[in-house]
Amino acid sequence: MSDTDITAEAGPVYDYRQNPFGMVYEYAITENEPGKVNIHPVTYTLRGLKIAANVYTPADYDPTGTFPAITVAHPNGGTKEQVAGRYAQRLAEQGYIAITADAAYQGHSEGEPRSVDKPFFRTDDIHGMADFIGGFPGVDADRLGALGICGGGGYTLKAAQSDRRFKTVATVSMFNSGRVRRNGLQDSALDTIQERLRQASDARAREAAGGQVLYAGDADLTDEEIAAQPFALYRQGYEYYWKTHACPGSTFKYTMSSLLDLMAFDATDQLDLIDVPLLMIAGSEADTRYMSEDALAKATGTGDKELFLIEGAQHIETYWIDRYVDAAVDKLTVFYARTL
Repeated sequence: MSDTDITAEAGPVYDYRQNPFGMVYEYAITENEPGKVNIHPVTYTLRGLKIAANVYTPADYDPTGTFPAITVAHPNGGTKEQVAGRYAQRLAEQGYIAITADAAYQGHSEGEPRSVDKPFFRTDDIHGMADFIGGFPGVDADRLGALGICGGGGYTLKAAQSDRRFKTVATVSMFNSGRVRRNGLQDSALDTIQERLRQASDARAREAAGGQVLYAGDADLTDEEIAAQPFALYRQGYEYYWKTHACPGSTFKYTMSSLLDLMAFDATDQLDLIDVPLLMIAGSEADTRYMSEDALAKATGTGDKELFLIEGAQHIETYWIDRYVDAAVDKLTVFYARTL
């Protein structure tokens, strides 16, 4: 399926109001039934903020049992009700307890101002999921894995560099947020780095003085403007997040002052600290594929690593097109079965 086809017809529109759990992903759970995968909305406190999360339990779940568990970190601008939930549900179908949480300051989690997107917070959110799920009834804390999607993939790499609770790590369509915010997608904005740093600094000063919070990425684009975007990631991303899979709390925008932290961050710095099995999944046609390739080369601390390419897939297509999701889940199933 070409990018043009998807932009013209991006599949059915999912209405979060039609799902009792607010889900907007394909084949989402609509009710908890005995003997099937169940979903458990939970909250917990992290850094003084209430975090909203969903825990998925497998069909044979027994709170007195010992199940492996996986944390699932959502994409930039995403929520637990979208692709992160879809992958968490699929992992639960394979026998894992899976947790996906809205990042602090985003989605349904607490934090003001809204849409702060700082690497330390996003990384600590993943540590926080590990904190919570490690004590969840039936979880074998010694068999904890991590999965990150898009921006959540980059932050999962960062979390796994130091958090030895994670025995295995995987990413789908990994997005290195720091590199892209600094250099532009495919390093296309190198000539404006200093200008954007000045804008971020000014935004921080305005916030500190009690002024208006300024945002980046906050644009209501027309269909024509979407079609004119230079990268498939952005064209298809607008379709996914604003049209077919839109839900409360999901937004492209982030505070301009977040760039002070983002532009000085890189998910691949110190990647040699990861010493556990690493699987990175990317679409063969994705304009973000180079980020996974770069990261894998820098992951010199583990000899058990692989880049798995889904033939024909673009970045956003790994979120919702069945054959691409199936390919990713099949690979993840074999990987986690071997490493957990």
